[in-house]
Amino acid sequence: MKPLILAVAAALLAGPALAQDPWVAHKPEIAAVDAAVRAPLEAYLRGHATGDAAQFRQAFHDDADVWGVRGDAVIQWTDDEYISRAGTGQPPADEAQRRRWIEAIEVTGDTGAARIVLDYPAVKFTDYMQLMRVDGRWLIINKMFLAEPKAAAD
Repeated sequence: MKPLILAVAAALLAGPALAQDPWVAHKPEIAAVDAAVRAPLEAYLRGHATGDAAQFRQAFHDDADVWGVRGDAVIQWTDDEYISRAGTGQPPADEAQRRRWIEAIEVTGDTGAARIVLDYPAVKFTDYMQLMRVDGRWLIINKMFLAEPKAAAD
């Protein structure tokens, strides 16, 4: 199957409503949030689905930080370090089994926060994004995540 078809199938199976973009699913109430606020979050989701580093670059401010917890380890990366790991240039091999969506967005003036869920076969990530309008453009300025490993299927 072609990557686009796989992405559409994965998004349709995700449960939350399918947005206009075949790689971006979210709850229906998220559609009411200003498209400019959603733009970096949707670029982030497209980056995960496609492996396209340019999508991640559209999402993150140049000075963004990434912090996370995976097992007992606290992880800290710059946006460039994160993008070099996530923006591989290829969709994940198990893309058809991956689900991801925007769970919530809250905006106050030129600042906001969002929760994104990345539900993958071996791990579930919950991402907390801090957003800011900088020079008229909404960007992710900080990402915090929790990685929860799933039990292996017997």
